[in-house]
Amino acid sequence: MPQKQPSIINIGLVGGGDLCKEILEKTTAVYEQAEMVAPILAVADPDPESPGRKLASQFGLLTFDDYKQLYDRRYSIHLIIILTPEPEIFENILHTRPSRIRILAYQVFRMFWKAIGQEEKKLRDRTEEMETILNGIDDFILVITPQMEILEANASFLNKMGYTPADVIGKKCHQVYYKMDHPCNDGRTDCPLQDVVRNKRHVRQIQTRILPDGQNRYYEVNIYPIWEKDGKVSKFIHISRDITQRRKEEEEITHRLEQMVDDRTRQLKETHKKLLHQDKMASLGKLSASVVHEINNPIAGILNLIMLMKRMVEEDTIGPAQIDQFNQYLTLMETETRRTSRIVSNLLAFARQSKMELKRISINRLIEQTLFLNANLLKISGVKVETHLDPDLPELIGSEDQLQQVFMNLVSNAAEAMEAKGGGRLRIETQHSLRDDKLLVDFKDTGVGVPEKNLSKLFEPFFTTKKKGKGVGLGLSVAYGIIQEHGGSIYVESPAGEGTSFNVKLPLKPAAVKLDSQGGLSEQH
Repeated sequence: MPQKQPSIINIGLVGGGDLCKEILEKTTAVYEQAEMVAPILAVADPDPESPGRKLASQFGLLTFDDYKQLYDRRYSIHLIIILTPEPEIFENILHTRPSRIRILAYQVFRMFWKAIGQEEKKLRDRTEEMETILNGIDDFILVITPQMEILEANASFLNKMGYTPADVIGKKCHQVYYKMDHPCNDGRTDCPLQDVVRNKRHVRQIQTRILPDGQNRYYEVNIYPIWEKDGKVSKFIHISRDITQRRKEEEEITHRLEQMVDDRTRQLKETHKKLLHQDKMASLGKLSASVVHEINNPIAGILNLIMLMKRMVEEDTIGPAQIDQFNQYLTLMETETRRTSRIVSNLLAFARQSKMELKRISINRLIEQTLFLNANLLKISGVKVETHLDPDLPELIGSEDQLQQVFMNLVSNAAEAMEAKGGGRLRIETQHSLRDDKLLVDFKDTGVGVPEKNLSKLFEPFFTTKKKGKGVGLGLSVAYGIIQEHGGSIYVESPAGEGTSFNVKLPLKPAAVKLDSQGGLSEQH
């Protein structure tokens, strides 16, 4: 502790009555708080039992029976304050005191002391008002020194934390809050007081505290510094507000929002499945009309051969030559039957309900299969197909059914776009981009193209430029969703008068897919 500073002036009091006692009580307390030596050195009164002289003895001050003993140079008295109203004492001291000692008369001192008392009362009343206000606030309020000692604590803090003033006042804040004998600078706890000093501004933190009853509570802590003129911190005002209820409400709102997002995501997935199925049915109807012709041709041929063979049997003209013809007819019937079976199998595979059933896929084979299914549609529309399929194209992991749905839409859209011009050319190209390890599939037609104003809407659900009854505007939006699910992208370009080009990029393996230990496929969730 620093040594007490000596007083600038030494004072002797004459008269040991109640006024003397009051002065000693107040001035001694004030100077001890300021860590200074009180300027009052001695009290002179002929009555050793007077209250002021008795208190002076208790404080270790000099006490005399005769006030003239205050004149002794050994005591270095600079000022004598007369605390008794007898005029003869004032006159006597005035004429006998050494010139180095000054006198303050009783009436003058009484006037100043009364004024000081009035100001003291105002200050005390104001202090009581402030204490009443602070104790009426639910927030925790502490006054803390730069040495982290607690000077004041309001009633709310004491009551809710279960402390008495003796448990808190004079203790270190980390001892009270965290039961630690060292400051909160161990890296586990961030000390807001040190943040204030480091950043030289008010600091706000959210802290978790455990109350004496075991409750875990959240507090918003604000530290406000009180600065001295030299730029150092004089005190910290530490205000804590219990935000547990607000935190719980925020967590509940966040939980509800997350639940709403989950519900909405589930609804969107269900809607996407319905759109996928609806578009599949629309595409299937369009495809079926085209495939009917392909199926009718071999069936009609088979039927003609059966009728011919039946007539030959009825005419009973079967010989070796007829047996050879029968074998030729049966071979043709087998070929046409197998062709019909392939068409029907592909049609049934396409008609199955879409699922994200992942497997290794050859994109080239999938494109060839799609062109086979749409062969009659392309012929009717006057479309010639030009393919440039990379023979070294690696397989990718994805849903064969869904990717075929994409290619079916792109091929049929191209056919319809070129049918309006009386035909055209569809160029399909595949290649492996080594730079980003993705497969590129380009569909470029020489059709009527897409107006620039419609390009941004092309992948929106139910947007279509086709005539009524020709489409519901789901194909490209569903195709976009499928490509996105595979972690890929699809872009459209349609320069004026040059047809339309769809560029599809697909990663070899979607991000949500991994290989299991047996080399099989599984989705990550």
